[in-house]
Amino acid sequence: MKPLVLTLVALIACPPAQANPIRLKDLVEFSGVRGNDLVGYGLVVGLNGTGDGLRNAPFTEEIMSNVLERLGVNVTGEQFRPKNVAAVFVTAQLPPFARAGSRIDVTVSAIGDAKSLMGGTLVMTPLNAADGAIYAVAQGTIIAGGAAAEGDAARVIEGVPTAGVVPSGAFVEREVDFSFATLDQLQLALREPDFTTARRIEEAINREFGRAAALMTDAGSVQLDLGATGTRSAAHAVERIENLRVAPERKARVVVDQRSGTIVMGEDVRISRVAVAQGNLTLRIEETPIAVQPNPFAEGETVVVPRTQAALEEDPGTGLAEVDGSTNLSDVVAGLNALGVSPRDMIDILKSIKAAGALHAEFVIR
Repeated sequence: MKPLVLTLVALIACPPAQANPIRLKDLVEFSGVRGNDLVGYGLVVGLNGTGDGLRNAPFTEEIMSNVLERLGVNVTGEQFRPKNVAAVFVTAQLPPFARAGSRIDVTVSAIGDAKSLMGGTLVMTPLNAADGAIYAVAQGTIIAGGAAAEGDAARVIEGVPTAGVVPSGAFVEREVDFSFATLDQLQLALREPDFTTARRIEEAINREFGRAAALMTDAGSVQLDLGATGTRSAAHAVERIENLRVAPERKARVVVDQRSGTIVMGEDVRISRVAVAQGNLTLRIEETPIAVQPNPFAEGETVVVPRTQAALEEDPGTGLAEVDGSTNLSDVVAGLNALGVSPRDMIDILKSIKAAGALHAEFVIR
């Protein structure tokens, strides 16, 4: 039985096709133009018996007591066990240039043993940033994306009913202290650093302004001199360059997901001459013990005699594949698919090719 043999002929060098032009705003991040994460600890009320068990979540009782006392209700020493409240974490992102009075979305997640937040209402919750200051206040009806049902002996859950969102549920109360208009220099940070892409961004910006306003400092950043742009403000300069089209360059990369058998590759992946032998071995072991009994009216005892059958089988493979001329990974994978090679076997083959030094790309395994 012959194993699968793949012969991959050396690649004939050919210039790779240039990527499609992409807007500059989709390739870089502008310094200072970023959001800020907010978090708060609050209380959800109005649940239909699906809230926290206060004996298992004492922090829920504590925050509920604090809320009631702020409203003038004294519950000190009282014993109450409502099931329609739940303690939650409230998270949100304060977008760049958000002004006081604007609204933002918030996400609400249970932290106790509540079964569902569906139909609940988030009570006024302050949201803090990393500096500890309050930047927004959230309140509103929760929209949960799941459902739950249970009986005496079974329970069914669809989605995640213990998390939800409050669209436009928070008012911005405080603005981030940052003046974009006073900047003299603007840093453009590439989301995927590459020297060629950075140079093309520099050239595109300089063509737009007709002067040397941009300078590539390294593979991940381009410095923009706002004074050399001739615009009235930093906002006007960004408005002129953010829609410029630039063709990005990226590393050749192969990404495989072993759990699902998914293989994703770029068009620049190349393979040198290599031969791979791939076959599957199957070991089968069967136990068939036999009980041996003494003859009638004879002295003795029953004995179990072991019987084992072992066999080793090898999958003969699917045949011989040859690729001539210009070879890239897409051609190889297409050939393997035509031979009926399974995705998981294909991942093992690609690992072996990479280990042999014939796969010229970054190999990412998830």
